Amino acid sequence: MIPYLIDAHEDLAYNIIAFGRDYTQSAAAIRIKETGTDIPAIAGQSLLGWEDYQAGQVALVFGTLFSVPARYQGHQPDSVTYHSTLQAYQITKSQLDAYHRLVEENPQKYRLVLNKSDLKETLQPWQDRKEETSLKQFPVGIVISMESAEGLQHVEEVEEWWNLGVRLIGPVWGGTRFCGGTKEQMPFTSEGFALLDRMAEMGFGLDVAHMTDQSIQTSLDRYPGTVICSHGNVRSRLKGGTGERQLTDLAIRRIAERDGVIGVVPFNHFLKADWVSTDPRVQVTLDHLVAHIDAICQLTGSADHAAIGTDFDGLFGWPDVPLEINTIADMKKLASKLLEQGYTQDDVEKIFHGNWQRMLERILPS
Repeated sequence: MIPYLIDAHEDLAYNIIAFGRDYTQSAAAIRIKETGTDIPAIAGQSLLGWEDYQAGQVALVFGTLFSVPARYQGHQPDSVTYHSTLQAYQITKSQLDAYHRLVEENPQKYRLVLNKSDLKETLQPWQDRKEETSLKQFPVGIVISMESAEGLQHVEEVEEWWNLGVRLIGPVWGGTRFCGGTKEQMPFTSEGFALLDRMAEMGFGLDVAHMTDQSIQTSLDRYPGTVICSHGNVRSRLKGGTGERQLTDLAIRRIAERDGVIGVVPFNHFLKADWVSTDPRVQVTLDHLVAHIDAICQLTGSADHAAIGTDFDGLFGWPDVPLEINTIADMKKLASKLLEQGYTQDDVEKIFHGNWQRMLERILPS
């Protein structure tokens, strides 16, 4: 039986605002609508949609709040690009509002997950689903996660965001006010330490994705609460080909020592560093994804710390994903690959949803 999936990283609100994507439709419908536009060249073809969630048994996603610093804008629309902290706040708030509109206007399709009761009610129908071919459809849960805390005008504002429904915060994307990240090397700042301390007081989950290794190590030393990496792969398998973006073996082991979880990303360049979209000779398959999952399991000694964080529609899309994947519905093919690798059905269920469920039960309030 194919297990249901919890996906720890999707930039839904970013895409709703930046490109007008309607995730109540299928990925196929979104692609048709975008034919003849410049969107596929900027963001790839969409991998997400309501029908695809149902076909892939995607029960819950972590929906991000994500904006882009102007110095890294590239071809990204102005609607998601900021020049100041105030602009970052306004963009982040508009994306939060987009999630609220999505669930309020489509309660049969989406629901916000704010507490343990919401989590149980959201997952129960998927747990009770007897077979993959069932025609029954269930609402997809959304846990809101802030990717880069640049939307905070000041540290004390985290309480406001908690009250508005945010449950996880990743302090950094490129690397600016709080600590070093994918684009910039820098240590934790005093404001960054203050952010960690206030997050811990409120009970947020800390997402170390996009941090430099130095920042990750500092976070693990400082933060007493739940620590995850929503979307990051194994740096040693990529031989440094993606710089600081992926996790060192030390970071993986230390996250596991804190009983944290790492979501592996099915993006070709994060699976095979020498992949380029214009070179058909370098092919990437689900076997490459399994290799990164297996590396985490081997480093940590169990399947308790590996999971999925697709980052689908996160500045890339189809066809820049493993050959077997057309939309997120195809992530279910990963189950048989893991079983062929020697993982048990219980292991597969942990990787598909159990490990993230354990984290959410720890983070979400009663």
